[in-house]
Amino acid sequence: MTRIAVRVSLQDVADRAGVSAATASRSLRGLAKVSPETRQRVIDAARELSYTAALPAAPEFAPGPRKTVAIIVPFITRWFFTTVTAAAVDYLRENGYDVLLYHLGNADVRDDFFSRMPLAGRVDGILVLSAPLNEEHTLALRALTIPCVTVGTIVPGAPAVGFDAVAAARHAVNHLIHLRHRRIGLILGEADDPRFEFETSAQRRQGCEEALHSAGLSLPESLVATGPHGPDGGAQAMTELLSRNVLPTAVFAEYDELAIGALWAVRRAGLRVPGDISVISIDDHAMASMFDLTTVAQDVERQGSIAAELLLRAVGGQAFSPAEMQVLVPTRLMLRGTTAPPATPSDRRTGSRRRA
Repeated sequence: MTRIAVRVSLQDVADRAGVSAATASRSLRGLAKVSPETRQRVIDAARELSYTAALPAAPEFAPGPRKTVAIIVPFITRWFFTTVTAAAVDYLRENGYDVLLYHLGNADVRDDFFSRMPLAGRVDGILVLSAPLNEEHTLALRALTIPCVTVGTIVPGAPAVGFDAVAAARHAVNHLIHLRHRRIGLILGEADDPRFEFETSAQRRQGCEEALHSAGLSLPESLVATGPHGPDGGAQAMTELLSRNVLPTAVFAEYDELAIGALWAVRRAGLRVPGDISVISIDDHAMASMFDLTTVAQDVERQGSIAAELLLRAVGGQAFSPAEMQVLVPTRLMLRGTTAPPATPSDRRTGSRRRA
């Protein structure tokens, strides 16, 4: 008969010891505010349940700075996460901290990670990068009572760093509207898993619709297309838009990698950018300037370094002002060659067009 291993969580240890998850976490981390009797009861419960993720190696374990920080990343290979992680790691290293990197990758790995919660007793602080979290996940983080800072997501009670995605999308679409575009399409990235969907996608669509509504325009579903993450997804979505009865004169792509694929699809179809279709997006990806892509830039490196700075302040026991609990990094419009006013009949005849 095959024996199925059952993963033990911090809550299981807390239940066995008759304490809260927070007390169990503090006990396993060796914090002085827990009585010796309670701490020993939690350690015994952890050993009985074979919960070794945070078990002290020896009774003489004593509290003290371990100078280690955990970074939780949804997709380490994607540009945003790679860039923000590198900036955070650089700051942490300069300040004498090591980093444990946890790559989630999908909803199953995420759920398993938060059920095991292998952070207690191992790290002094936690940096969470835009991970799609539900209430159970955020409660598990808060139960650790370890200082936590987030980038691009919200954990109640934790400082957050990011940018205003709704405002950035409004800015992008308003640029197209000011160029006198009236048929504006939208390309969105598809979630890899419905359980692992990022909030920013909905926020960017919201900003697009708000800008159109303010200008007396609408966004019919015939002008919306989605594709998987990356340039291939952008090419797929743009190809779908080009196959429909009414073509947009401009397209707002949720992020630059989609836009880069969209540019390829437009040109492959024998159309010109911006001669026939303008394209704009958000991010200012490392390759955006190479494709002459107009985009609304978010300073990703700055978000990473600010988040790391806030985390080390939290580890040091410093308090935060209300303004520091949600730091929004400003964005800026990067005008390049993929946007221009819509073509006139004479433009189409001569093949010329004035750029923005």
